Amino acid sequence: MITITRFLSLIGYVVLIGTAFSQQAKTPILDNTQSYEYQLLTKGVDIPWGMAWLDVKTILVTDRKGELRIISNGILLNEKVTGLPKIFAEGQGGLLDVVVDPNYAQNNIIYFSYSGLEGEGEGAHTSVMRAKLQNFRLIEQTLIFEGSPNTKKGQHYGSRLAFDKNGYLYISSGDRGNRDVNPQRLDRDAGKIHRINSDGSIPTSNPFVARKDANSSIYSYGHRNPQGMARHPVTGDIWIHEHGPKGGDEINIIQKGANYGWPVISYGINYSGSSFTELTQKEGMQQPAWYWVPSIAPSGMTFVTSDLYPDLKGKIIVGSLKFAYLVALMLDGDKVISQEILFPGIGRVRNVVQGADGFIYVATDGSGIFKIVPSK
Repeated sequence: MITITRFLSLIGYVVLIGTAFSQQAKTPILDNTQSYEYQLLTKGVDIPWGMAWLDVKTILVTDRKGELRIISNGILLNEKVTGLPKIFAEGQGGLLDVVVDPNYAQNNIIYFSYSGLEGEGEGAHTSVMRAKLQNFRLIEQTLIFEGSPNTKKGQHYGSRLAFDKNGYLYISSGDRGNRDVNPQRLDRDAGKIHRINSDGSIPTSNPFVARKDANSSIYSYGHRNPQGMARHPVTGDIWIHEHGPKGGDEINIIQKGANYGWPVISYGINYSGSSFTELTQKEGMQQPAWYWVPSIAPSGMTFVTSDLYPDLKGKIIVGSLKFAYLVALMLDGDKVISQEILFPGIGRVRNVVQGADGFIYVATDGSGIFKIVPSK
């Protein structure tokens, strides 16, 4: 590994609240001397969207352009995984997130999301496939989710995947660039968080299974473009973040059957500067646990549980595409109370994950995948 020569102290490099804020923002007071540095793990993956650990030393990485790669002992292997479906790798689409089955050590099953052509109509939508990984081959592939209807628009696929403590698989799907129709309609898959069984069947406890006018995989709705998802290590709740337009990026805690308001309520405005709604809250619609104005363009998120990071333990780490840094969110129960900005200049962060070895890994567009380590 190559150590980046510039290492950053939490006291020296933290930029306090200023470039991003919420209605609950408070300036954190830091009382520690712990320092960290980031080490380049590998280059060679252009847009490393998803990272999943097969074991303590082996990482499965998706490249949005449509490649599935393996990092072993810190080395990106030349051989690529074969057996992927046809992927519509255009615009914001491509090969997206990847997770391993909770019983991966016994069954070798993985799950990955991508912009697929399987849905109804022309174009693409968010799809999820389950397969067994055998050496460098995917076998026994099964399509377990296909978003519909397809569209030729190239933006807002989501997509993140996460298992809850009961073994249900959650899937985020963006609004596919049609905010006025998709997020609030329960017969549309876009702009939703979906929950399915690991084989693709629908849990009978899903909130809309009894409604003929709703898609039964939907668990929550009114989302714009969720590109971060993680399970809370204590409560087991599924947390997400999602892109707002110009302002209004959000952190949300997913609740069964809840409406998160997009685009009826928002703390953002159009990219042109004009307003599309005068409402920031409305009865029956959830308020975010945190929001950013201006937008940081969040991507990837992880809860820190590792003893390797004593002053970050218990916080959420979120990546910023726009500002090329990490954000550490301090929690008080299920409330976000403040933020710290970490490692400015690390790169356009696509994903951040605490690995099976306890270290935090940061995947950036074009700059490489980095490992955060305590300074010696």
